[in-house]
Amino acid sequence: MAILVIAEHDNQSIKPATLNTVAAAAKIGGEIHVLVAGAGCSAAATAAAAIAGVTRVRIADAPHYEHELAENLAALVVANAAGYTHILASSSTTGKNTLPRVAALLDVAQISDIVAVEGPDTFVRPIYAGNALATVKSADAVKVVTVRSTGFEPAGDGGSASIEAIAAEPGFGLAKVVGREIAKSERPELGNARIIVSGGRGLGSGENYHKLLEPLADKLSAALGASRAAVDAGYVPNDYQVGQTGKIVAPQLYIAVGISGAIQHLAGMKDSKIIVAINKDPEAPIFQVADYGLVADLFEAVPELTAVVG
Repeated sequence: MAILVIAEHDNQSIKPATLNTVAAAAKIGGEIHVLVAGAGCSAAATAAAAIAGVTRVRIADAPHYEHELAENLAALVVANAAGYTHILASSSTTGKNTLPRVAALLDVAQISDIVAVEGPDTFVRPIYAGNALATVKSADAVKVVTVRSTGFEPAGDGGSASIEAIAAEPGFGLAKVVGREIAKSERPELGNARIIVSGGRGLGSGENYHKLLEPLADKLSAALGASRAAVDAGYVPNDYQVGQTGKIVAPQLYIAVGISGAIQHLAGMKDSKIIVAINKDPEAPIFQVADYGLVADLFEAVPELTAVVG
């Protein structure tokens, strides 16, 4: 049994979600190969070869793979799918864009967003915004699966996989990247942060959001997040959003300030190791998932908390 993991990378390094996907592949069992498709991506291939559990890295280096466009990447995966029982990618924008195309071209079902592996053909995935878990079993010859990164601890390093160059498939030219706007911040990246301080509509304004939460986040070396209500109200940009339609996170510590805990938000953060909630409403749903809850006026509680944090 051989498993192909589609690597996400910036042509220099491997993105963290790929490590979680390799960990999921290890749970399935079998030989793990990683596909690195990019332009000038030899450094990324070398990094992939160092991931524990990986036995082979297959690299396709061509200009039309530079931005991992789904049409080109899916064609490459299908052309090299022979011999694999499983094809995995993370449940990121790239994975969700590419693997449905792979499944369609292979004429198999796709299994989305798994959080656990019960066997080579049996997987667990969340449904109803994470309020229930479905166990699904596939009879397809090739299992095409996206992996929710928060469901698996990342694979370590120490691997020494061989690296094999494979031929690039022709580019389709159906889409092209004309530009990227990348948010730059000195804070940790939200999706990979160990600590997140997140604010909701209860903060009342963007000014209050920054005035109250930034000093706390600075002391904790934390990333800043927000509920959809706070984003829709214009307190912070869209890339701060945590939830079903935002980023799915699972930090060591998640501090929810002025967040009521709508089901869509809980779906994005309830796998956090420790959840602390501050809200003046004792009936707020956020307290149902919180490990520690403080029923208090956030405008008093947050400055007090910031003052005592070392």
